[in-house]
Amino acid sequence: MTLPEPNQIICGDALAQLRRLPDAWAQAIIADPPYYNVLQHESWDTQWKSEAAYLAWCEAWTREAMRVMRADGLLFCFGQLGKREHVFVQLMAVLTRQHQFHDLLIWDRAVGYNERRDSFTPAYEMILVLRKSDRPYFDKNAVREPYPPKTIAQYARDKRYKNQRARLEHLHRGKYATNILRVPSLKGSSLEKRGHPSQKPAALISKLILCASRKGDLVLDPFIGSGTTAICAKRLGRAWFGIDKNPAYAACARHATAETPVPAPALPGIEHLVG
Repeated sequence: MTLPEPNQIICGDALAQLRRLPDAWAQAIIADPPYYNVLQHESWDTQWKSEAAYLAWCEAWTREAMRVMRADGLLFCFGQLGKREHVFVQLMAVLTRQHQFHDLLIWDRAVGYNERRDSFTPAYEMILVLRKSDRPYFDKNAVREPYPPKTIAQYARDKRYKNQRARLEHLHRGKYATNILRVPSLKGSSLEKRGHPSQKPAALISKLILCASRKGDLVLDPFIGSGTTAICAKRLGRAWFGIDKNPAYAACARHATAETPVPAPALPGIEHLVG
């Protein structure tokens, strides 16, 4: 099979387009599929007649996506919980029986949404992570989080560490990220917003790309939406391939990706400052 050209966005049905892609082609897959009857005014989120039909569709596209993913790759699938969004619980149960479970990430949106009278205000979404092998590629150093300067100074005075140089190097590189990712959700006035109702922040998508791929690897998004995954991949020196069924979203994503500058090559001698 001839490999498709990377760095493009295809307008078409996700499942149909995934079936046309070759085996073991993408290193990382970031999927933000319809959540099923969450955005009830959007036709793409209300197109299934039943939960069973939605779950069967998710099983089908996930199966194709896992086939397209490399042996050491990771697939990230977004979902959320709530009174109307309980289907993601069932989906996680189904997918983790069919594929290898790797992790469950919590995206802490920092603020709640859809204030509810008789329950806690939802302030997070979930990201189910699946793998194909017991040794997937994962760069833990690429998603370190910086310590505040005062914390570095305090920890540096701790006499329990005999190798102070190694301790200082670790402190300046930052702490390892946990599976709770606190990234504020996008507001209507955000410069990132491009008209998609469920657009994810670039800071969040960048973390997923950095930990699960190397420079030059290909990142696939079967539901590209406003193009955030492609934009982040381009900025981080990865190749990308996106699919979206909506012609308007596909065109928006192409336009946004075309306007994203190509990253400048890293300067020699500053590798310790990157990541």
